Amino acid sequence: MAETNPNALRTGRRKESVARIQLVPGAGKHLVNRRTLAEHLKRESLVRHALHAFAVTNTGHKYDMVARVHGGGLTGQAGALRMAIARALAREDESLRPLLSRERLLTRDARMKERKKYGQPG
Repeated sequence: MAETNPNALRTGRRKESVARIQLVPGAGKHLVNRRTLAEHLKRESLVRHALHAFAVTNTGHKYDMVARVHGGGLTGQAGALRMAIARALAREDESLRPLLSRERLLTRDARMKERKKYGQPG
């Protein structure tokens, strides 16, 4: 792999999922847990959701991404990847920060699963 910029290491969280990504200048390859993004997320809608920051900034072809994601389900993992990618892009190029903020890509989605209450059916 190419020489890495430690500033490009970013973390994103969503529900119970945590994504840690590393952006490296490259041709646009996206690996998640040593698999391609499409193999990992399985659904095209989740892949588009995860790569939304690249689409908004038109930088998907400039960076290779290597990610480790754990916890939660596929939807939470896609959301965690989306936030981590946005944070890494904002760190790499400060001029992208207003655009990412306008799209609400730098704001964590605080919604969580509601707790179970006793005395209820199921």
